[in-house]
Amino acid sequence: MTSITSPSNPMIKEIKSLYRKKDRWIKKRFIVEGINIVEECIDNNYPVVNIVYSDELLNVKGGKELFNKISSDPRTIHVPNKLYKEISNIKNPQGIMAMAEFRSNSIDELDLNRNSFILLLDRLQDPGNMGTIIRTADAFGIDGIIVTEGCVDVYNPKVVRSTMGSIFRVPIFHEPDEVLTIERLKEKGVRIYSTSLEGSQYIHETNFQDASALIIGNEASGVSPYLYSVSDRLIKIPMVGEAESLNVAIASSIIMYEAMRQRSQ
Repeated sequence: MTSITSPSNPMIKEIKSLYRKKDRWIKKRFIVEGINIVEECIDNNYPVVNIVYSDELLNVKGGKELFNKISSDPRTIHVPNKLYKEISNIKNPQGIMAMAEFRSNSIDELDLNRNSFILLLDRLQDPGNMGTIIRTADAFGIDGIIVTEGCVDVYNPKVVRSTMGSIFRVPIFHEPDEVLTIERLKEKGVRIYSTSLEGSQYIHETNFQDASALIIGNEASGVSPYLYSVSDRLIKIPMVGEAESLNVAIASSIIMYEAMRQRSQ
């Protein structure tokens, strides 16, 4: 284990730079912060560059146990509490973070089978919605998530925290070209579904037992006209109350559950 005390240390500067999307994607690295999610990162054998902690970790519930796990790891670095607070973007930090590496995966690597179910995110903007969708996809056994141009960065610290560790388990694919992405999916025999209040079919009437992709649209404007036009079917969630629509994360969670229910039969 090593110690760093200077804010001008290159590693400290790199951590600070990773709060900017541009730097995250140049370096293919991101920040994981908090006891539970750092532990998830380590336990899932995600590629970790460094683990940074301060003495505050020992004062937090579960902190001593995590310290015992990382104390002999050569990647572990100790910093003073004051310096840690300078590099954290959490209001009440727990004194533990990790710098992890990610790959920019392509859907050419997506292993599809007869009943695969994947998500395609269209200009999703809210970090909380993104994190909830990734977490729900993990819970319901979704095979992968395709993130298109215009979406909030999945490696944004707020997104990472809200996934509660699911980001280390759900395959994520970044595809900037929507047209090419849809063409590739259709070549692989994947049926494309979009949610719409004008949908012609309810989700429980939709066949999710064959290879399927669900498009989840922007919070304000929904699915883009192009993606609507290439969808094999527009589907909707049955609602009996007065609400006109559902939050995008809630709506996608309901559909993911229905897909899991059908696929498990």
